[in-house]
Amino acid sequence: MKPEEAAQQIRNKAPAYGEAKAQRVYLEEFRKSQKALLMKDALEMGYEAANAQEREAYADPKYHQLLKGLAAAIEKEETLRWEIEAARLDIEVWRTREATNRVQDRAHQ
Repeated sequence: MKPEEAAQQIRNKAPAYGEAKAQRVYLEEFRKSQKALLMKDALEMGYEAANAQEREAYADPKYHQLLKGLAAAIEKEETLRWEIEAARLDIEVWRTREATNRVQDRAHQ
């Protein structure tokens, strides 16, 4: 891959990576709010102890759904991150080859 193509690939993926990271961070933060809301629901259902409320929150299908969404967000973010890293490595490989070519050209002069 030409370095220009690799750099363009990075530029093309950067917005999607930013969105994926924002989604992941949002879900990580929302997980705390969701847990608090579910613990509040458990309190209203008669669970007085905080550990019982927490257990009920973690067992709730809404919490499980949130975790699935978080897993998907992490997967998307990591996929984009490694695609960008691969493009960076393509540029580094090109640089190394060019440097090697310059050294060889000087050696043959």
